[in-house]
Amino acid sequence: MKIYTKTGDAGDTGLFGGGRVGKDHPRVEAYGDVDELNAVLGLVRALEPMPRIDEVVVPVQRDLFSIGALLATPDREKMRASLEKARIDGSRIRELEAAIDQCEGELEPLRSFIVPGGTAKAASLHVARTICRRAERRVVALRHTEEVPEIVVIYLNRLSDLLFMLARVANRRAGAGEASW
Repeated sequence: MKIYTKTGDAGDTGLFGGGRVGKDHPRVEAYGDVDELNAVLGLVRALEPMPRIDEVVVPVQRDLFSIGALLATPDREKMRASLEKARIDGSRIRELEAAIDQCEGELEPLRSFIVPGGTAKAASLHVARTICRRAERRVVALRHTEEVPEIVVIYLNRLSDLLFMLARVANRRAGAGEASW
């Protein structure tokens, strides 16, 4: 199979389950931002390996592949099947919350806004957090015109909190201080 198909040369793209839309369609914007987030999380893992943080990030990347596939699927039945396969549900949200709680147990309480930065690992986690927030906004916008399960918005909202906390943990573990605003 060749990587180039030339089918998108006119500015449209195929969706899972059939159909074509413009590459600037809100659905494509939403799953494109999820894909960008996944790629940046790959960068996070490549920078300054930190086993506990990286162990949290790998399953998140798998979740993001599932969310991207779900967002690329306008067919309701296929969407439901993708969601079931992905195991993105209330228990997965609780796992993200437990990871956030573990981070909080390792950190000083937050007393002010944190200026993004520190180590390369932490700074890349802050970039991932901002991309996650953008992806969340795109999914919310998509929900105005298309069916998207609410759990996707909840997941991205919780994930951005987790990425913030992981950035703080990465700095703490590396002995890097945090700059307050």
